[in-house]
Amino acid sequence: MNNSAQHPGKVHLTEQAVAVVRERVPMASLTEFFGRAFGTVMAAVRNQGASPAGPPFALYRGMPAETVDVEAGFPIAGNFTEADGVATGTLPETDALEALHIGPYDTLENTYGAILGRMEAEGFTPSDTMWEYYLSDPEAEPDPAKWQTRVVWPIA
Repeated sequence: MNNSAQHPGKVHLTEQAVAVVRERVPMASLTEFFGRAFGTVMAAVRNQGASPAGPPFALYRGMPAETVDVEAGFPIAGNFTEADGVATGTLPETDALEALHIGPYDTLENTYGAILGRMEAEGFTPSDTMWEYYLSDPEAEPDPAKWQTRVVWPIA
């Protein structure tokens, strides 16, 4: 098994309010979309006096193909209403498998593979939504080999 993925663990997550930009994005344009979405969400959240309650994340609906239905933003604390192209939402209360991915984003599929393998081994059905928390700031940590991404894949 690729050593960039920790062994997936089962967790129970509580509902979390989020502020996001949701679009259908070509896979090749994801990095640009994230930069734009995170900046837009942060500005809108600060504008309303709310604050991020955790690291930036992206939630995917369905398996990525040429394009992917994705929302990107931040968990939030405080009151936030939809504005400036930023939607409110929630990450659901759910049982999930999660793993910490260490390394560049283009090797994330290894971590998803490890989670899926554990799902199948335990007889769980994976949800058609999954999300990633980006724990490293590429500007602060320029070495992709050290980037940390928390991958959460709910159980259907």
